[in-house]
Amino acid sequence: MIIDFHTHVFPDKIAVKTIPYLMEKGGIDSYGDGTLNNLKERMKSSGTDKALVLPVCTKPSQFDSINKFAAILNSEENIYSFGGIHPDCEDIKGKLEFLKSSGFRGIKLHPDYQETYICDDKYYNIIKTAVELGMFITIHAGVDVAYPDDVHCPPKESRKLIDRLYKDSKNVEPRIILAHLGGIDMYDDVEKYLVGQPVYFDLAVILGMAPKEQVERIIKNHGADKILYASDYPWSDLELNIEIMNSLEISDREKELILYKNAERILGI
Repeated sequence: MIIDFHTHVFPDKIAVKTIPYLMEKGGIDSYGDGTLNNLKERMKSSGTDKALVLPVCTKPSQFDSINKFAAILNSEENIYSFGGIHPDCEDIKGKLEFLKSSGFRGIKLHPDYQETYICDDKYYNIIKTAVELGMFITIHAGVDVAYPDDVHCPPKESRKLIDRLYKDSKNVEPRIILAHLGGIDMYDDVEKYLVGQPVYFDLAVILGMAPKEQVERIIKNHGADKILYASDYPWSDLELNIEIMNSLEISDREKELILYKNAERILGI
């Protein structure tokens, strides 16, 4: 069983414009066209059984349309979707309650695209409320190729958020998922500030990018029960990701947790 915990798809008419735009802006290649049908094709060819889609609201006015599409995705076989929300949305609690009641298990935040730093009170309000509702929060962490000079969610600041969120708590159940191994291109700081904390990391786009020995070390020291397999489709090669994942020098039990068991728990499968 393989569950890809971090993918992106768009309505067909939007994908045809969005993917080329993001390729040019970030100077990156695409390994798919960003449509649902193409994701399903890539899942089949790579042996991926299920996938989670993570929508991003880049402005408050997108809340309704993005979550309408996300709800459609949630009705698809073997496809799951988190909801999207923007830190400048009005009535944050009401919107999160709506997403929760609509069946969304979590939300996606992208500090760079939403031009908000992770320790901003607006994000804290969203995250705290989502945690209180029993929801999960996936956050883009570390460098984004489109905004390389201004990292809105570095590991040190993520640690401050975690400490603030859980300062009076004991026996914390992790609800935050920091994408890209806790901080793309910032893995030394991930080890310094985040390893061992009550937070999940996903492996989106970092397999084959981060040093293999460091990935293995982080998994060992952080705990495989808090690591999620992910590709970041369409921004990485699904087949290569799985090949690299299977080549990691970790136990079969750890691979099972990462490839699907942790995701099953979070998604309620």
